[in-house]
Amino acid sequence: MPIDEDGTPRADTPCFLPAVGGSGAGGLTAEVIRENQDWVRGLSATGDVHERASRRLYALLLRTALAEARRIGSRLRLAGPEVDDLAHQAAADALLTITGKVETFRGESKFTTWAYKFVIFAVAAKVNRHSWQRAAIALDGGDWNALPARVGGGPEDWAEARDLANAVRRAVDESLTARQRTVFVALVLDETPMTVLVNRLDSTHNAIYKTMFDARKKLRSALVRGGYLSGQQRA
Repeated sequence: MPIDEDGTPRADTPCFLPAVGGSGAGGLTAEVIRENQDWVRGLSATGDVHERASRRLYALLLRTALAEARRIGSRLRLAGPEVDDLAHQAAADALLTITGKVETFRGESKFTTWAYKFVIFAVAAKVNRHSWQRAAIALDGGDWNALPARVGGGPEDWAEARDLANAVRRAVDESLTARQRTVFVALVLDETPMTVLVNRLDSTHNAIYKTMFDARKKLRSALVRGGYLSGQQRA
């Protein structure tokens, strides 16, 4: 089955459903073929028939979305109502997409197997976007408070590091562009892997390196002016 770059079936793929009693691709049983036809007819209909099919499919999509969102969310420190809300959004988005593409279903697999691809893709997009937005939000989160602890040492070292971290925070807020702040927070505070950041920003490694280089140069100048670094020290 031809697919788009997002892994979903091509919208221009013609609809094909084997006749009941025949053998579909992959040796689908007559029961599965009938069920596929019921899904297509129901979602292609209008009024109450369409509503019933949509509610039934939404329930299946939501169950898959919740399981997938919790699985992905556990790796990104997302849990509870936050993840459940993303799953509901993903299920709703997937239902809308499936309804719009139902006529492209070729009947080469179970309809629900085809449909689950849409909701899994929607969950990944929702969770990743939400995680990124949350990380790039404000510079007043707990990550700044935790930054001095990375220095180690005794109380005096920690106090000095905290003072420097506060100076860096002010410099980030006052000296960097929005793009530079986003990259700096992601790489330095949240320790986001470079490859992940490149994908999230739809950028390239070289572009991110250049943005970070410019950000560090600005921060170093601000810290030198503030007396936190000498002209010979590196940020």
